[in-house]
Amino acid sequence: MTKAKIDFTSGPILKKLLIFTLPIIATNLLQVFYNAADMMVVSLSDEPNAVGAVGITGSFINLVTNLFIGFSVGANVVIARHIGAKNDRDAERATHTAVLMALAVGILGGVIGLFLSRPVLVWMGNTGNVLDLATRYTFIYFLGIPFISLTNVLVSILRAKGDSRTPLIILSLSGIVNVLLNLFFVLAVGLSVEGVAIATVIANVLSTVVLAIKLKMSEGPVSLSFSKLRIDRRAFRDIFVIGVPSGIQGAFFSISNMLIQSSIVTVNNLLTPDPNLSPVLNGNAAQMNLDGFIYTSMSAVCQATSTFISQNYGAHDTMRMKKGLFTCYGIVTVTGIAVSAIIMLFRVPLLSLYGVVDGPVGSADAIAFETAYVRMLFLTIPYFLCGIMEVGTYSIRSVGKPITSFLISLFGACIFRIIWTLFIFPLKVDLVTLFVSYPISWALAGLVAFVLSVIFINKLEKRRSATPC
Repeated sequence: MTKAKIDFTSGPILKKLLIFTLPIIATNLLQVFYNAADMMVVSLSDEPNAVGAVGITGSFINLVTNLFIGFSVGANVVIARHIGAKNDRDAERATHTAVLMALAVGILGGVIGLFLSRPVLVWMGNTGNVLDLATRYTFIYFLGIPFISLTNVLVSILRAKGDSRTPLIILSLSGIVNVLLNLFFVLAVGLSVEGVAIATVIANVLSTVVLAIKLKMSEGPVSLSFSKLRIDRRAFRDIFVIGVPSGIQGAFFSISNMLIQSSIVTVNNLLTPDPNLSPVLNGNAAQMNLDGFIYTSMSAVCQATSTFISQNYGAHDTMRMKKGLFTCYGIVTVTGIAVSAIIMLFRVPLLSLYGVVDGPVGSADAIAFETAYVRMLFLTIPYFLCGIMEVGTYSIRSVGKPITSFLISLFGACIFRIIWTLFIFPLKVDLVTLFVSYPISWALAGLVAFVLSVIFINKLEKRRSATPC
């Protein structure tokens, strides 16, 4: 094991997982912080609905970005398998294929976003000033989608070989640039949502360029060479088979979240008929941003699960796969509970950073604060269940069952939430009825994923033990 590369096929499991996971957690938390800085800085602009407008775009942006995030997951699994099997030639081919796939999917996603942003935002129930602000933000954001796609895949390539420190350094630097540009465009230039969107695009371009240079200068099978950029049919198929179900899975999550987001707009309109006010959207957006710190911390463990399981899948070590899986379940549970507890403990000062503070009963401030608090009770506290669910689905995907992983998330979480929103929520139109669907869906999908992940690894173990040497 070198300083930057971790071989998961040998050595102490917990120690290596922690060494690999902690830089990813730090990277992800910094990314969420920089995104939070977008919201914090934009709240300082002259637009009172800027925070809610940026927050309302999240579900649609995630719908598009999840398509190429799926391919980055596929690239991580495939490349990590080849590295675990010591198959450098196939790892090299998969690396260059993944980069071209990321570029193509990123361009496609950008075009889709540019044309569909406003119609989708209208469908979600947005009107007036909030709609105009959200449309402006998404238009600029989607111009940078190809670079976001490339950044995701380049990071997944580095992590596939066990390097989680390099992405931490590079993404941290680009994040600092993002924050500084936010302050410049909003406070110095006087822009609002446009300013933070422009800053995000510039920061992602910087990330892509530096990551590409780093991979080009690196040694080994994942070293990037522009002359070798071509589509290898086998690598394309392998990445596609894993990446497409993962991307569609993420897209369905976004669709269900968009439906819930439109229901939040409904609640906002009931409580504040004035179209120029959006306290429910502001409170939800602020707390959703804080919840991002929990999710992204647990997501780091899920990414570690994917790399660990994939490398040992390539090395044919099923016993180590099983031990690593249970270790990841323990890490993600502790991580989720710990970060949730911190947010709950410091909820008042944290929310105030987004301009969400308590006020007189019935005021816009009071409505925004109450919205954030209700979301905390029903999403923030049980958020560790989401991490448990995703460790299971990531492990299932890594052992070659991407369709099963997709179906668990589709039926256990996405369709469940859609049905809940369409049939249960109308019975009592309030935030509690809406938010409680999340922990229920996480628990159901997580239980199924846990059982099946263990079954699949046991079957793999029996099949390989029965195969003659």
